[in-house]
Formats: sequence, structure tokens, C-alpha cells
Amino acid sequence: MTEHDKNPLTEAELAHLGEGTLAYLRQIDSTELAGKFPGMPAIAPGTKLWAVFAADGRPIMLTDARDAALAGALQNDLTPVSTH
Repeated sequence: MTEHDKNPLTEAELAHLGEGTLAYLRQIDSTELAGKFPGMPAIAPGTKLWAVFAADGRPIMLTDARDAALAGALQNDLTPVSTH
């Protein structure tokens, strides 16, 4: 088995997989905001929020409820998937 047989996608193709069609939902702690959502004001440490990210990791939205994150993804015609 060659390396190509193991992964038929190129690195560039893999990087764009799901682009414009998938949204990743993930619960995050407010301490992660600065790295994930540049320019966000400080929020009390330990606050749990729900984030929606594009397939390429670009932040799309932030909310305090999973249902709102799910609705935001669906409203933008994105297929939501959860990450841990």
C-alpha cells in the first residue's frame, strides 16, 4: 500500500474539506476567547459559551446556549457537527 492509497486527498484538498457546508459547534470556556475570537471583551473566567466555527476554523458566532449555536449554523445553511 502506498502513501497515496492511505489518503487519496492532497493536503490542500483536505484543508478545504467541508468549506462552506460544515459548521463545528463546541462548548468553550471564556478563557479561550482571546485566542479563538480576537477582539472579544473580557468575560468572567469560567463562563461556559457555545462557539460555531467554519470548517477552516474561522469563528462564526458565539452564544450562551447550544440551541442558539445550532440555530445559527442551520440559519446559514451549514451542516452542524459537534467537536469535543
